[in-house]
Amino acid sequence: VMKLNPQQAPLYGDSVITVQLTEEDKVEDDVVFYLVFTGSTVQHCTSTRKINPGSLETISPGHDCCETVKVALCASREGHPVLVVAEESFQFVQDEAYDAAQFLATCAGNQQALNFTRFLDRSRPPAADVDFLDEKVALAFRHLKLPAEWNVLGADQSLTENIPRETLMHFAVRLGLLRLTWFLLQQPGGRGALSIHNNEGATPVSLALERGYQKLHQLLTEEEAREPDSWSTLSHTVHLGDYSVKHHRGLDVYMLTAEA
Repeated sequence: VMKLNPQQAPLYGDSVITVQLTEEDKVEDDVVFYLVFTGSTVQHCTSTRKINPGSLETISPGHDCCETVKVALCASREGHPVLVVAEESFQFVQDEAYDAAQFLATCAGNQQALNFTRFLDRSRPPAADVDFLDEKVALAFRHLKLPAEWNVLGADQSLTENIPRETLMHFAVRLGLLRLTWFLLQQPGGRGALSIHNNEGATPVSLALERGYQKLHQLLTEEEAREPDSWSTLSHTVHLGDYSVKHHRGLDVYMLTAEA
């Protein structure tokens, strides 16, 4: 029996999972371990990294629905068949960050909802919380299957640029959410949102300046702005037909996902 810690992960993945091995599975140097997650419609295979002889770590894949899946620990050694060493169950769940991303995605053009997000700003969360929120909500947003017509400015594109209004970009910038701002910039309407004034006459760009968010201001104003370094700890995905391969730079772990 192996122990997985934790035994669940958010749908969007990218959290660290530790695998405790039993005495008899202690790692010999030439054995390579994989975890295979089998869901009802998709299967993931992740490489692992040795922490010490009794434990490995890997990154949870992003999954397509909330469910309990089977996880098999497989061991391979050159010249030998692949062995299934242990099996365990694991749960994919929808967490608050996922709910938040879904809420924000649906309220893109909704002034009442966006004004509610301004109200939240009065209780400025501490920097560490903001960083955590930024990472999780950006990950969840990236995992959402946004409709083809989705736009940062909402569905009603007939609104002319000069109507003062609150946008999702104002929200992301006001809280100093670097990763989420970067994500929104890449989406339809993201660049257009930068020049929109709200009822106080602030644009996302002027808000970043006023709040002293230098990195964020650079991101919004520099032509050649590259993605923030903070993304480098997260996974990058390449899609190939029914398959996708993800590389997590932080742990140097790979994931292959396929339609089961």
